[in-house]
Amino acid sequence: MSRVIANEVAPADDPALADPNLDLEKLTAHWKAYAARHPMTAERMRGADRRAQRLGVPGGYLMEQAGIAVAAAARAVLNSIDRKSSGRVLVLAGPGNNGGDAFVAARHLTGYGIPSVVVLVAGDRQPGTADATANWAALEQLESVERIQVASGHEALLLLNGIERASLVIDGLLGTGVSGRLREPVSQAVEVCLSARRAGVPVLSIDTPTALDLSSGAPSQPNVRADLTVTFHRPKEGLITRSGRVHAGRVLVAPIGLPAEADVG
Repeated sequence: MSRVIANEVAPADDPALADPNLDLEKLTAHWKAYAARHPMTAERMRGADRRAQRLGVPGGYLMEQAGIAVAAAARAVLNSIDRKSSGRVLVLAGPGNNGGDAFVAARHLTGYGIPSVVVLVAGDRQPGTADATANWAALEQLESVERIQVASGHEALLLLNGIERASLVIDGLLGTGVSGRLREPVSQAVEVCLSARRAGVPVLSIDTPTALDLSSGAPSQPNVRADLTVTFHRPKEGLITRSGRVHAGRVLVAPIGLPAEADVG
């Protein structure tokens, strides 16, 4: 039987995240114990994820916890700013599990009464992993979610129309394992993030700003600059480098219910 790390509360079981007045200062204080953990590399985090699944923790469970944490952080951002907007969150999601986390976040934002436009940025019409595909499909029947798929750089750049009216942009394009210059349509989606931020729209990145290496902090080109990054389980070495701090903005470390036995080695 696996055991959860002592004093850790998974987001789905955390009543504090349901507070409608939760803001960034409160959330930062609430998760401060996780931010104080020893940093780890992206490779070690992937190993912990694999071991957790071998211990019987489904990948879909970990994705659900991550997405709930991102949704709570997104609402905290919106509770912490005062700017006119359409009220809709723009969610940019890649085809992998980072995008899957974004789909879960969009679903939970609906429970907070926050509508979103969710964009699958990929050449294929479906995400590339089973868990991400399931969570993309789960958005189809939600009235407050508009789903879009963009397969080309040109289509991605059309998202710039009215970008200044978005309440928030969530960057769930790419997580770990990025190397070299980004290809379209992801590179153009990064430009959408950058343009949004220049227009005063806050940007929240999932796990890492797209194109920033979580282990070294080295950026590929082009790369997202976030106002807030929600990473998981432990701080990441790449986010505490000088380059990482510049690109990530404020960093929150959220628990996702990894068993203690998975975090070894």
